[in-house]
Amino acid sequence: MSDHSDTQSPSSQLRAIAQAFRVTGWISFWIQLVVGVVAAGILLAFRFGRTGSQSSNPGTGIGILFAALGLLALGGGIFLAFRYTRIGRLLVSSNPLNRPRKIETVQILRLGLMFNLVGMLLTLLGAQAIIGVLLLKALSIPQGAVGFSPDQLSKLIQPIDVLVVQANINAVSAHFAGLVASLWLLNRINKPA
Repeated sequence: MSDHSDTQSPSSQLRAIAQAFRVTGWISFWIQLVVGVVAAGILLAFRFGRTGSQSSNPGTGIGILFAALGLLALGGGIFLAFRYTRIGRLLVSSNPLNRPRKIETVQILRLGLMFNLVGMLLTLLGAQAIIGVLLLKALSIPQGAVGFSPDQLSKLIQPIDVLVVQANINAVSAHFAGLVASLWLLNRINKPA
């Protein structure tokens, strides 16, 4: 009876991997969620806080679109980080049939890598477009100009413009956290005993 229960209980290595999945999954989940919510809040404030004359630049629109697509990919990364915690719970199940196979676990980790890589690419493209617009704004200001007409004031870089760059950097950081978590877990399960 004792031997039978020992074969049914997970090994110490499997318990360590399960613990790694739970802890890393939760850390990744919360980092991505908090940083992603901040980035989304900034982008929403930018999108709905602009007036008609301020939002006429097409480069800003495509930058915001790419940033929003990057945040959608971040949503997938957040879901997969949560899924890592569930995998950790299943790995220590007393019923071996409930435990996910290694190949399934590796596929989920690879999916997490893809979500975060694609999201990081989209967010970086958005950041490049927005920074390009800000550079053009900075270059269009005449040197030594003292008084500005209302039309020229709309061409100045506003604090909200810099916040949009910050939102993109936050989103890239969140994707980076997801990448690190997925890579670390992938390395952990492929580590020899």
